[in-house]
Amino acid sequence: MSDVLAFAGVGVRRGRTDLLDGVDWEVEEGQRWVVLGPNGAGKTTLLQLAAGRIHPTTGVAGVLGEVLGAVDVFELRPRIGLASSALASAIPPQEVVRDVVVTASWGVTGRWREEYHELDHERATELLDALGAAHLAQRTFGTLSEGERKRVQIARALMTDPELMLLDEPAAGLDLGGREDLVARLGAIAEDLASPALVMVTHHVEEIPPHFTDILLLREGQVMAQGPIEITLTAQNLTDTFGLPLELEQHGERWAARARR
Repeated sequence: MSDVLAFAGVGVRRGRTDLLDGVDWEVEEGQRWVVLGPNGAGKTTLLQLAAGRIHPTTGVAGVLGEVLGAVDVFELRPRIGLASSALASAIPPQEVVRDVVVTASWGVTGRWREEYHELDHERATELLDALGAAHLAQRTFGTLSEGERKRVQIARALMTDPELMLLDEPAAGLDLGGREDLVARLGAIAEDLASPALVMVTHHVEEIPPHFTDILLLREGQVMAQGPIEITLTAQNLTDTFGLPLELEQHGERWAARARR
């Protein structure tokens, strides 16, 4: 297998604050990673690096065989599928859902003068159907619920058949039913061998979908632990990461955590 991400001694500094500090991390083809940690841990910064949206202050960040700082990121970004709240806020609320998905082919948010083939529209429809959102195709993005927007964003992220897919807190803001539906759909994507390498950021172990293979735990910009999820996701590692004594329970391929009694 080849490296999809290869970070060596990566740091990101803003002013006098280190958002990331000395991160070593590798993601290989076929792996499904969860990045877990408290607010301010550096999770979103890590994802921005992986997406080629920012450059490291120190260290070397390799993305899809290229080194950030030595590659045209505008050629790199179309190879990466991204779903995040920042991207959602850039989508015009009057944009028709099918166009929200299909415009990923050009890397834009909002139809203008670009042209699409019928195969593009067919793929957008298939992806919406796979995410349980086919019935939303003619709705405008601004009329969707939070859960519906999440599913449309993930369909958009898959539109270009990316080599790497990045999900920044995809279950944030969802109610219990919406979360469980989304987690199940992400689990199906993770199980599909044809899916790209996946990296998902979350605050909660309850949001980790089935079939995810590895986990990276972050605290204050530093890696607390990383590796296969079945041996790395432990109560002690969670306690160290969140700074609170925690208990961890596993139910099949799902987890739950709470403060230690």
